[in-house]
Amino acid sequence: MASSVLAGLTLLVIGESHMSFPDSLMNPLYDNLTQQGAQVHAIGACGANPADWVTPKLKLDCGATRDPGEKIKVMSRGTLDTQPIKDVIAKDKPDLVVLIMGDTMASYKTTPFPKVWAYQSVTALTKQIADSGKKCVWVGPAWGKANGSNTNENQYGKNQVRTQLVASTLANMVAPCTYIDSTKFSKPGEWITSDGQHFTIAGYKSWAAAIGKSLGELPADAVKGANP
Repeated sequence: MASSVLAGLTLLVIGESHMSFPDSLMNPLYDNLTQQGAQVHAIGACGANPADWVTPKLKLDCGATRDPGEKIKVMSRGTLDTQPIKDVIAKDKPDLVVLIMGDTMASYKTTPFPKVWAYQSVTALTKQIADSGKKCVWVGPAWGKANGSNTNENQYGKNQVRTQLVASTLANMVAPCTYIDSTKFSKPGEWITSDGQHFTIAGYKSWAAAIGKSLGELPADAVKGANP
């Protein structure tokens, strides 16, 4: 098997609620990237928009962290704050920053989609990463589907039209980050969810494998910057 482009690199992976509980994206993605030879620090922050990693949001409802070589640490309500990404980068010194964001900012129950606000939020974050000299990859939202047996089967209002809109919008606003379109990884409704947005562990394993494969196949100049 050919060596992964991620081998020997340090990765900072930041996500939303999808990475904030035990049977979430956090563990299978962390394990996938570690198996490719990367050192990984992962953070899941429920309800945090991109701009919250520029101007901190305090006392999040939920979240989780996983340090290199450690198990997932699930944070209780009100014990996790976001931090300016420049400070996290200064501490971790990653080669690559991976952002898995889209569902929170999608504002599924808001019409129309707040595109100007989204642009301001996204570019505030990408500018701070670019100023650090680090490379970044932005992973957009995947399709959702309610399982039909839960009374909260679509409590977030996630729908295919808005998901596609957010995915295509992000593709055009995350530069200089490389964009990974998660809607390419499955068919709408293929991955079952518990609430319309959060997948079962089977879906998270599939998503993790697809993200890991995409990251591992990126060109070397997309994952490691010139600056130390």
